[in-house]
Amino acid sequence: MGEHPDSALVRRGCTAFSQGDLETVSTMMTADAVHHVPGDNAMSGHHKGRDACLDLYRTMFEETAGTMRVDLETVMCDGRGHAMTVHRLRAERGNRGIDMKTGNFFTIVGGKITDIDECVEDIDAFDAFWGT
Repeated sequence: MGEHPDSALVRRGCTAFSQGDLETVSTMMTADAVHHVPGDNAMSGHHKGRDACLDLYRTMFEETAGTMRVDLETVMCDGRGHAMTVHRLRAERGNRGIDMKTGNFFTIVGGKITDIDECVEDIDAFDAFWGT
């Protein structure tokens, strides 16, 4: 059997994101997509709209001087418009580094991502890395 379309969409999006290809990422999201980043740090919050999500991603790449890597480990879907990923986040920012498992829960409608809820392995380390 082939990969479910929702899993394939998320996998393509993760690959594009990891390569810094935000143009491709933008084509996979609805105009009103929201990315929820946990914690109490400079990246935290509800980034509403495709443009706000893309600004978040640009900022993350800039703040890590291009060192940010997201290595996808698993994609799972329920066949009803939800997909989950588990991946390893590695990056350096100034004199700080991060290396932890993270995950995203995606909502997909009409073949496009409408919502991303992010979870992290260690919220305190995540907050310390991104600062305020």
